Amino acid sequence: MTAWLLSKKGAPYVFLAPVFAFGLLFFIVPLGFSAYISLTEWNSVGVPRWVGLANYAYLLGHDPFLSASLVATFAFAFGMIALGVPVALILAYVISRSNLSGVWRSIFWLPMITNLVAVAYIWKFLLADTSGLLNRTLDMLDLPGPNWLTDPSLSMLSVVVVAVWVSLGHNILLFATGLNEIDETYYEAARIDGADSFRLLWYMTIPLLRPTIVFVLITNFITALSSFALMLVLTEGGPARSTTVTGLYIYEMAFSDLRLGRASATAYILFVLILLISLVQLRILRRGGVSGY
Repeated sequence: MTAWLLSKKGAPYVFLAPVFAFGLLFFIVPLGFSAYISLTEWNSVGVPRWVGLANYAYLLGHDPFLSASLVATFAFAFGMIALGVPVALILAYVISRSNLSGVWRSIFWLPMITNLVAVAYIWKFLLADTSGLLNRTLDMLDLPGPNWLTDPSLSMLSVVVVAVWVSLGHNILLFATGLNEIDETYYEAARIDGADSFRLLWYMTIPLLRPTIVFVLITNFITALSSFALMLVLTEGGPARSTTVTGLYIYEMAFSDLRLGRASATAYILFVLILLISLVQLRILRRGGVSGY
């Protein structure tokens, strides 16, 4: 056995063993354990009590908060995509034609390398009702400062704006990479035919950038559906549970209410929804003729 491991045929498995061990220990085992816990009633102390599909039956038929959390989750996801993706695409298009494109990419990338909780606390300070920097600035200009994080009609929008700011650098980098792969001769030919900047963007850049747009849309949607840290820090799910997304609801059930079985079941319901939505997105976009998907 030792001789085979040291041979040319066995050497690749030796080098891959740490990767397999990591995946088994930190992915397969937790996934299987959480699946088992979702079929039990457990408060993290003692032996889990087997209840079968009772957690799923309660969540899908009797839980008054799951549907509300899903509505908040999809509102956040659609808001983040509707606002963030077009802004990132336009900025990437402008930056790619700037002489300082590398500097601008580095500036927009900074939020991505900053701890998300730290970013959330900074924005919480900026958006605070009376002591926040934004409202104090508006007050100096004799303008009314709204309750960004405590008004149910504004809290979700505020969280979406922060999430867009956090993800902007990553999306710009992806779009910039896709833009760099477009042959410049296409633009030269279009300019000769009299195309202006808007026509170049709408009729050439966006169609040629469709594979990148697909990737950004799907990854942003998955990220948004599983997000909860921003809401936990900025609003704690309030006001009136208006920003209690499903991820935060799972966190509350698991670590505040100690209902780990029901929390695990909710996580699997969210996982199935994300999987189905991703498959539908890929199906639709494949029919649209997106190459590479």
